[in-house]
Amino acid sequence: MLHLSASLWILLTVCWAQQTPLPTTHSPNQNRGIKFRLAGYPRKHNEGRVEVFYNQEWGTICDDDFTMENAHILCRHLGFTEATGWTHSAKYGKGVGRIWLDNVICSGSEKSITDCNSRGWGNSDCTHEEDAGVICKDERIPGFIEPNTIETEQRQVEEIRLRPAVSGAKNRLPVAEGILEVKHKDSWEQVCDAGWTVKNSRVVCGMLGFPSDKKLNKNFYKLYLERQKPAFRLHSVQCTGSEVHLSLCPMDFYKVNSSSTCDGSPVVVSCSMGHAISSSLLSNKKKKVTVQREETIRLKGGSRPGEGRVEILKNGQWGTVCDDRWDLQAASVVCRELGFGSAKEALTGARMGQGMGPIHMNEVRCTGLESSIWDCQYKNITEEDCKHTEDAAVKCNSPYMGYERTETWYWDASNVTQMVLSGVRCSGNEMSLQQCTHHGTVSCKNTGTRHAAGVICSETASDLVLHAALVQETAYIEDRPLHMLYCAAEENCLSSSARNANWPYGHRRLLRFSSQIHNNGRADFRPKAGRHSWVWHECHGHYHSMDIFTHYDLLTSNGTKVAEGHKASFCLEDSDCQELVSKRYECANFGEQGITVGCWDLYRHDIDCQWIDITDVKPGNYILQVVINPNYEVAESDFTNNAMKCNCKYDGHRIWIHNCHLGDAFSEEANKQFEQYRGQLNNQII
Repeated sequence: MLHLSASLWILLTVCWAQQTPLPTTHSPNQNRGIKFRLAGYPRKHNEGRVEVFYNQEWGTICDDDFTMENAHILCRHLGFTEATGWTHSAKYGKGVGRIWLDNVICSGSEKSITDCNSRGWGNSDCTHEEDAGVICKDERIPGFIEPNTIETEQRQVEEIRLRPAVSGAKNRLPVAEGILEVKHKDSWEQVCDAGWTVKNSRVVCGMLGFPSDKKLNKNFYKLYLERQKPAFRLHSVQCTGSEVHLSLCPMDFYKVNSSSTCDGSPVVVSCSMGHAISSSLLSNKKKKVTVQREETIRLKGGSRPGEGRVEILKNGQWGTVCDDRWDLQAASVVCRELGFGSAKEALTGARMGQGMGPIHMNEVRCTGLESSIWDCQYKNITEEDCKHTEDAAVKCNSPYMGYERTETWYWDASNVTQMVLSGVRCSGNEMSLQQCTHHGTVSCKNTGTRHAAGVICSETASDLVLHAALVQETAYIEDRPLHMLYCAAEENCLSSSARNANWPYGHRRLLRFSSQIHNNGRADFRPKAGRHSWVWHECHGHYHSMDIFTHYDLLTSNGTKVAEGHKASFCLEDSDCQELVSKRYECANFGEQGITVGCWDLYRHDIDCQWIDITDVKPGNYILQVVINPNYEVAESDFTNNAMKCNCKYDGHRIWIHNCHLGDAFSEEANKQFEQYRGQLNNQII
């Protein structure tokens, strides 16, 4: 019997066929015994790690310099018409043996991968952590003939499900209990429960998006299964419980048309609903009485539940995890701790955006069975170890909820027959709109279609983050003469009392500071309005591309606003960027405005309107608050980090700014200490 812990593969010789059916064609490579196959987990038949048979030995291809052109050629070797994508960093698991090819560079016109430039056979400086994979279009080349050595049957697990036995549960999602079934071609078949263990169930639940398994009523299923006629696909499954996919467990397959029977019954599995899912399913009334649990781990920057940059809470402050040695076992511990299933991907290189603040962990090593990432082995960080360009991220398995992203519309709604929701307010963690707060009765039921809501969905979004420490370092007071403030007054950058001042005599007292706004997301931040609607301001000689880009407020400790400022994006551009990132936006000469991923826009403290007019503010203790994109005019992956606040002490002559931090940088307990004035920094009036 074949065990799936060995490589899962499709064995194909190098063969090239025309687009019209022809007899078997032979490539010169066949004479040299070069063959290709797809391997790894979890995968479908048209995707996987690329493995090459050369010199009587199977090996892999390194992802260095890999391109779509390489993928197209490899997919054609495998009998598919073309590639739809490729993967790096051993997404389908690490191979074994030699790394046969490295730095492969194809133009796309080659008929064989051996015609492309490379280091040569067996010459590589890579490890198997860099094994390349391909995703081929599921369309076969006409006339492609598979060799006799290929298996007549694919012996792998691609898709599984739980089939509910209770009639009332069949239409209830998510399905967390039922008969385990494995997809085979166009049918679903069962697994024999002889020797089945809770470790196997844990792996199955993880694949389906649940953190763990739980006990079930076997007597009920025994009566139910006696009336069924199962068709078995698998038996003798032997998982350790740490696997992220059933394909990684040793198991045996029943032969096609075999008369072998199962010495038992079909496997039945029951999974525990994770808090990430169960909390979203609670009614609003129940949510109010549910005790909020203190988070110690969270995901940021993802486009859907269960994916994002990993952030952990240490010493009251949120920070990130370095991606050194980051793998699926560690990622799965994070996913299960958050109430999801095992990990689909362990992402490195800040693939979900860069974090801010400290990096708390490095070289995390987990077995996959730990209940928390804190139970894994790890190293503390020194400044030389890691940078935020190495922030680790995850994509978790989450339960199927039946909510498809194609289920949203953006059109004139002329064919709508009724409104079903109004007053919808979401926190962002819900699994569907029905789980958000909304009106009990639809308020616009009889208003026709002019109030129909629509959305535009995106897999990626920007994420603006203010450099809080720079605000603290650059804050000061300036008494600025009125004769130098005409332009600012014209653009409403002063408090309302300035209208009654004795112009051009006297001055206004301004709290000034620099703001450096980073785009740490996965898409460029662009103004909502196109350039045709930007407003030219003659006085300062610039275009406004947004009505309000930033709010500046001075608040009392109870939140009452005593002074405010605002800044339109009078030049939204890339002031500077991270290493290896190029600037894309520059507003000179009516250029495009925006902030590139990995770049930041700097508004220096000495720029007009980069202030709060505090002329009328009385001495006291205050909170300085800065909010970016306050009206949510532009989509971001995370709005919780758009606000920054600082302690502010003003004695009528001097000002002290300290403890500046993002609104989501600390734990709730640490935020309670926010009003403690432990330091006094800037006190210079110029």
